[in-house]
This record gives sequence, structure tokens and C-alpha cells, in this order.
Amino acid sequence: MTTSSSGVFPAVRMRRLRATAWRRRLVRETVLTANDLVQPLFIIEGTGVRQPIKSLPGVERLAIDLAITAAKEAESLGIPALALFPVIDGALKDDQGREAVNPKNLLCRAVAAIKKAVPDIGIICDVALDPYTTHGHDGIFDGDDVINDATVAVLVKQALVLAEAGCDVVAPSDMMDGRIGAIRRAFEERGFVNTMILSYAVKYASAFYGPFRDAVGSKATLGPKGKQTYQMDPANTDEALREAALDVAEGADLIMVKPGLPYLDVIAAVKAHINVPVLAYQVSGEYAMLAHAASNGAFDRAAATLESLLAMKRAGASAIFTYAAIDVARALAGKS
Repeated sequence: MTTSSSGVFPAVRMRRLRATAWRRRLVRETVLTANDLVQPLFIIEGTGVRQPIKSLPGVERLAIDLAITAAKEAESLGIPALALFPVIDGALKDDQGREAVNPKNLLCRAVAAIKKAVPDIGIICDVALDPYTTHGHDGIFDGDDVINDATVAVLVKQALVLAEAGCDVVAPSDMMDGRIGAIRRAFEERGFVNTMILSYAVKYASAFYGPFRDAVGSKATLGPKGKQTYQMDPANTDEALREAALDVAEGADLIMVKPGLPYLDVIAAVKAHINVPVLAYQVSGEYAMLAHAASNGAFDRAAATLESLLAMKRAGASAIFTYAAIDVARALAGKS
């Protein structure tokens, strides 16, 4: 980008470009549309069941039939994809996360049902064990730490059962080393050549995940031991570039940076560093922070949400996961 050295005030008046709405639209550099949004949904057992999530204002856990209704609305608004997260009955959890590889588990049934009812909407599913483990971690423990290679072997099985259920994009969010290559090899061997891998290559050990852990029921079991041995240090950027490059080399089709708004610099750096689409996640804590501030009169919630998403798009995100996706798409379509 070059900046002209000629022209000074009053010959140059930058406000001319801002004087009316049509001028601002004409020269707008970044545009957010429904095509840029992914709607996360929390799935629970039952029929006609919805459960509010106290720490995520306006977000509910939904039974599969209600998730189908949400999927139909998302598709009608032009949202390309949903991200599904299961809320697993505690009786089905164990220290190995075995329910994750059950082809009839809640998530697999939800994927199959939504794809049957709304075949043209994309379905994205996390590959990680935390919703299924009694300890709330993303992998298998040996002693005091999550062991990498044994966890990867289970993640490969989990990815395969999701692909078999009809999942379009598996999203390994566990941050184990080598899991992208292992999943890609398994997909090629089993014929899932068009199933995409969205790697959570740049997932920070963030305080902003708290409401999500409430939503899926892993917060209570996680305990004081955090995930710092496998999620990234928030102080690091160069490490993010290395993580992203490694996962692209192993076969990732898409790369995630998570969280979003506190890491705009990282989104921009990763986008400049690799040649695959970069996605951002407006995580639960970001969403809740905006909702709570707006409810206390700090600002207009819709305007602040739109601005925060536009910032991620401006930083280089090709798409954004946000719990506000349907609300934002309604607003963009003039239906709010």
C-alpha cells in the first residue's frame, strides 16, 4: 500500500469520503455478510428440550429436533455452516472418553439428522475428548499429563465416526502434535477425500473459554489444572505461525485462531504466513462479555457485536464462528 505525498489540507479533505452513507458504502474496504458466519449449536438429548445457559445470555442447549429448526433458519439467512457441540450425559463419561468413538453417540445422531433435514448446510464438528472425559481434558492422561500419541490414536477414530455420520468438516481442537496428518491419512485410506479438516492450530490457553465449558459440562470436572501443556501461551505469536505452518503441511484445509478479538494481531500474522483460509472464533467469553456489558447499558449490543466481527474480518478472517451468527444474519437481512 502506498501513500501519496502530494496534496495537503484544504485540497485534501478526508471527510469528503465520509460525508454521506452512500459514499461510505462506496469506499468501504471490508464487508461482513452472512456468508462469513458459522453458528455454533449445543446439542442435548431429548425431544423439544431447550436449556438456557446462564453464562451465555441468549444461548441455549437444544435437542436435535430444535437444532434442525435452527439449522433451517440459518440456511434461510445464508449462513453456510453450523458447528455442533454435544452435551454428554455424565453417566457416559469416563477417563478415556470412550463415548467419543461410539458411532451412535449424540453428536453422530445429530449430524445425521441435520444433514437429512437440511442437506445443503455445512456441518462442522470438534475432534477432542473434553466433552466425553470425566476430567474435562482434551486427551488421555498418563500420570499428571495428557499423553500425545495415545490421544491422537483416539482422535483419529473419533474423526472417522464423525465423517461416517456425514460431518463435512472435522475440527481437531485438542492441540495434540501430529493429529492433522494422522487424521488426513485415515481419511484418504477410508475414502473420505472430500471431508475437510479445520485445524485449531492456534488455540490459546485462554480465560475466555469459561462459558463454553459451562455449556458442555466440562468446567466442573476440569479442576484447577489447566490446559497449558497443550494449548498455547497467550504471550506467543511466532509459535502460532509455526503451529499453523505445520498443520497446513500435514493436510489441514482451514486454520482456526481462537479466541478472536483479543488476538487480531495473530489472525493477521497467520493470514500473511500461510496460503489456506484462516478462521476466527468469537469465543464464549467474548460473546458473554459483550452481552453483559450491553445489558448494563455500556453500548448497543447489536452494534458492538457487528463491530467486533468486522474487526476479525478486517484482520484477515475468512469466516467467523459466533454464537450471534443467526442474530447478525437477521440484522444484515433487515429482519431483526
